[in-house]
Amino acid sequence: MKSMIIVALALVAVAAAIPVDETEIVNQFFDQKPDGSYVSEFETTNGIQRKEEGVLKEALDEENIPHKFVAVSGVISYVNPDGEVETIRYVADENGYRADGPSIPKVPASS
Repeated sequence: MKSMIIVALALVAVAAAIPVDETEIVNQFFDQKPDGSYVSEFETTNGIQRKEEGVLKEALDEENIPHKFVAVSGVISYVNPDGEVETIRYVADENGYRADGPSIPKVPASS
């Protein structure tokens, strides 16, 4: 659970660390429910867009004790250094953190 939060925050930090020159947020929305679930999105003048949803779920730990947590899924798009729009989709849930996009290394298929 802690590692999922750390990875999700790291992804946000990477997106926030993209160099910007006088970038402004042109659209922003955040709605959090009392159970901890949420919807968040924003768009900036330099083409960064992010949409994310957190949903309250329950999973069993190693001792079969149920624990509630917020599973996160989302998509972020930005203009890469080559001037192309790059989109990365990600999920952080009971199965760990997974991201997919053109710049995300792929795991080689086992033979």
